[in-house]
Amino acid sequence: MQTFFSEDHRRHFPQAELSGGEFVTPYERPSRIEYILGRLKERGLGAVSDPGPADLAPARRIIDAGYLRFLETAWADWKAAGMAGEIIAAGMPTRRMRMDRIPRSIEGRVGYYCHAAETAMTAGTWTAALSSLASAQAAWRAVAAGARSAFALCRPPGHHATSDQYGGYCFLNNAAVVAEMMRQAGIARVAVLDIDFHHGNGTQDIFYDRGDVLFASLHGAPEDTYPHFTGYADERGTGDGEGLTLNYPMGPGTPYGPWSAALDDAIGRIRGWGAEALVVSLGVDAFKEDPISFFRLESDDFTDAGRRIGRIGLP
Repeated sequence: MQTFFSEDHRRHFPQAELSGGEFVTPYERPSRIEYILGRLKERGLGAVSDPGPADLAPARRIIDAGYLRFLETAWADWKAAGMAGEIIAAGMPTRRMRMDRIPRSIEGRVGYYCHAAETAMTAGTWTAALSSLASAQAAWRAVAAGARSAFALCRPPGHHATSDQYGGYCFLNNAAVVAEMMRQAGIARVAVLDIDFHHGNGTQDIFYDRGDVLFASLHGAPEDTYPHFTGYADERGTGDGEGLTLNYPMGPGTPYGPWSAALDDAIGRIRGWGAEALVVSLGVDAFKEDPISFFRLESDDFTDAGRRIGRIGLP
């Protein structure tokens, strides 16, 4: 299986993350990629290729134009305003505040377009986000050309990014853009299966009223973990998308048994719906020793999960 990856991910490396009331080195950092690349090479899992440039045209079909402009210009505007450090949201619109007007000041726009203050931006964030999207797009092009599967090693990640907000370390929703590219290529029904520990709120938001994309997410119960305000089992889609959002929230200490039962149910629903292609949002933070999760999966459990997903038999 071919892997696509860009060295430009290194351009995004904030030096601080707000966690537990203090600033710490971000959990999402470049060393994660080095570990994954090392294991890919050690296991001989196939070639690792540069993806080339990103194509924003399909992204513009599902991502707000103003939000894209904000991401591209935020750093220059931040510095022009005399800000000394990295971009960190200081205030966001909440209950009964105005959501219909975008602030002129860069500080206000940061809050408007952000939903989680742990996610900082740097001078290279936009470049890195584009390279991450490019990796996902290159993986889809490989599959479209005949490969049964491909792996996009995306950093920064994407599944928490909505059509108009960043957060959860995510800026552009790579999986959602690829799903849209599949649809535009003539694939009638696309499924997105998200097995990251945290709910894929961004992907859900983008496809919530769509009848052509099924979204299934296995994640920590929002009562107990980020993103807290989305990912409940009764969120099932609306309009044409009614019944096509499948959430499987699970509580602290969940081991592989109930987790794999949820996976099997999601797989059954994907098959029953008649999906023709599959995008997997792969996060392995359900691992028992992950610092920001509370599931109890072992390393071998992920291998078994991969086999189960592979048996779906979709590109």
